[in-house]
Amino acid sequence: MNILALAGGVGGAKLAHGLAQILPPEDLTVIVNTGDDFEHLGLSISPDLDTVCYTLAGLANPDTGWGRAGETWNAMANLKRLGAADWFNLGDSDLATHVERTRRLKEGQSLSQVTRDFCKAWGVKHTVLPMSDQPVRTIVETDEGDLPFQEYFVRRRCRPRVKGFRFEGLGAASPAAGTREAFESADAIVVCPSNPWVSVDPILAVLRLPPSAVPRVAVSPIIAGQTVKGPAAKMYAELGIEPSALAVAGHYENFLTGIVVDSADSELAKQIKIQTLVTNTYMKTVADRARLAREVLQFIGNAT
Repeated sequence: MNILALAGGVGGAKLAHGLAQILPPEDLTVIVNTGDDFEHLGLSISPDLDTVCYTLAGLANPDTGWGRAGETWNAMANLKRLGAADWFNLGDSDLATHVERTRRLKEGQSLSQVTRDFCKAWGVKHTVLPMSDQPVRTIVETDEGDLPFQEYFVRRRCRPRVKGFRFEGLGAASPAAGTREAFESADAIVVCPSNPWVSVDPILAVLRLPPSAVPRVAVSPIIAGQTVKGPAAKMYAELGIEPSALAVAGHYENFLTGIVVDSADSELAKQIKIQTLVTNTYMKTVADRARLAREVLQFIGNAT
């Protein structure tokens, strides 16, 4: 079965890793959100893309889910000593990624080309694609003004109240090379448990996917009204929507054919009008990722 996965952030990276554990490289393509990319200290940083690639490569920090395992912080400590902005931490190994990405982008290489080369160097055999080679920037509209996503998420620690979102550069952005082919050859699309507002919506907005007859299944990132990681539940609440798996299903109502919700939401699942799988969606271990991925694929298979 040829699977196209859409992912952003730690939860998305975990399910992408689960899918990669059970699908051969030719059967899985992961398209990653780049709406939270930004420029910092003169460097081009792609947080979601790096989180997915590090996770697939087995390089991710197992405690945080982002950044590199066994990271050191000598460069950051010296940057702080020099008075540089210190609100976004860059570990020494991670810094090398950003330095080399920035150098290649300035040479005129595309983000998808750089990502392909990095994946090869890190031993990632499955295909990982940025959603676009052109910059798209997620802006969080808050009660304290409009904030670039990383300013809201990291620097302000999600404290401002959310009023809405917009994606700057969307009109000029086209899907990255390979994304359209991945969609056309997919037997199913899996929306990983990523933030619907700021991780998945940018991907769907850029790809502008035409109608498809293949199954399209999402795993809810909200469990019992809370997110395992990230601000999705807070965003729902501040937008006047009760955070729940039901709200996630509603968010994607014109796109999905099925949804996977956690066992904690089994009663809520009865209100969802599309095909629903109720299972344990919490991925605490690497084995949990493969187990959930296998259940998602079985759910898709049973629905076709």
